[in-house]
Amino acid sequence: MKKTKLRIALATAAVVAAVATGTALAASDSSTGSESGSERPRMDQSRQNAPGKEQAPGVIEADGPEVFPHSLDFDVPSKTFYAGSLKHGTVSAVTPDGKVRTFIDDPEIVSAQAVNVDRERNRILVSNVDYGTAGRSDKDDPFRVAGVGSYDLETGKQNWCTDLTALTLDGKRHLISDVTVAPDGTAYAVDELTPTVFRIDPDGNASIFLQNDLLQGELDIPDFLDDVGMAAVEYAAGDQLIIAMADGSLVRVPVQHPEQAEKVKLSAPLASPTAGMRLLEDGSITAISSGLLSGKPAQVQHVQPRDGWQEATVKVTDTVEDPVTSDVTEGPGGTTYALSGGLADLLAGKPNDGFALTPVKDR
Repeated sequence: MKKTKLRIALATAAVVAAVATGTALAASDSSTGSESGSERPRMDQSRQNAPGKEQAPGVIEADGPEVFPHSLDFDVPSKTFYAGSLKHGTVSAVTPDGKVRTFIDDPEIVSAQAVNVDRERNRILVSNVDYGTAGRSDKDDPFRVAGVGSYDLETGKQNWCTDLTALTLDGKRHLISDVTVAPDGTAYAVDELTPTVFRIDPDGNASIFLQNDLLQGELDIPDFLDDVGMAAVEYAAGDQLIIAMADGSLVRVPVQHPEQAEKVKLSAPLASPTAGMRLLEDGSITAISSGLLSGKPAQVQHVQPRDGWQEATVKVTDTVEDPVTSDVTEGPGGTTYALSGGLADLLAGKPNDGFALTPVKDR
């Protein structure tokens, strides 16, 4: 396959994103992500209905300075978002009114990327990565950390933290971009920089589940990363993994027969680079594609499967003005929210005073 080459300078995307996200709120001490005493409203009033009617979802301006989340997940019973910090390696609890507090602070986590709330087993799964931009980073040799940690959903205490590089011993760069959980509690973690899917049992014992050339990265981000591959993963009906590649393709992997992995035939490719996905109740998927390389608004797309995910129809349903929007998740009342974490500022070495969750149309 001919490698996709997108030749828009990363610095240009950072400038565009900085302008688009200029409404972020000033907030609390950046080292802790603690609650702010600001009385400024955190809900975008223009997004709400008139008095006397049911209130529509609004933009959540989160008071999380220097958190820089890439991914998040929502816990329905507590009505709490959990967002990972690429800067501090922590996981923050975020309430719908935008208050942020540090919930998980494990020194073994360099940067927290993927966050998956597993309410069934009362835990939060977090992927451990290193972009070279965190306080705990090896800035001279980034992308050498790859792992998944499990944390108690009530206390934030570590259950286990598994080093996945110990399974490969290949000397390559690694980046665990996402984690999903099967009904039996088995977690599957995808590596964005090698074509490897890891399997982790509920006790933290890990193995290599699949290595396949279909999962080899084909997208280059100029002056940053080459051969970017698997961006997101969901466990779907039919006992299979649906993996979003950064180049806009999808791959289905039957869990019982991973050697039968194949590309999903899409009506149109997802916009590239694909960044995050949310599995909807009807078995379809909402995906978000970043404008990191183009500077254009991020695209929200609905993916409707056919024939057990052998084929799927892709339709753009919404956009988010911040180009560098990186994930989508459930929100209160079954809504879908997109995350704009200020990642362009992080990559450009700029400060940041918060992040935003924007309600989007998911179908």
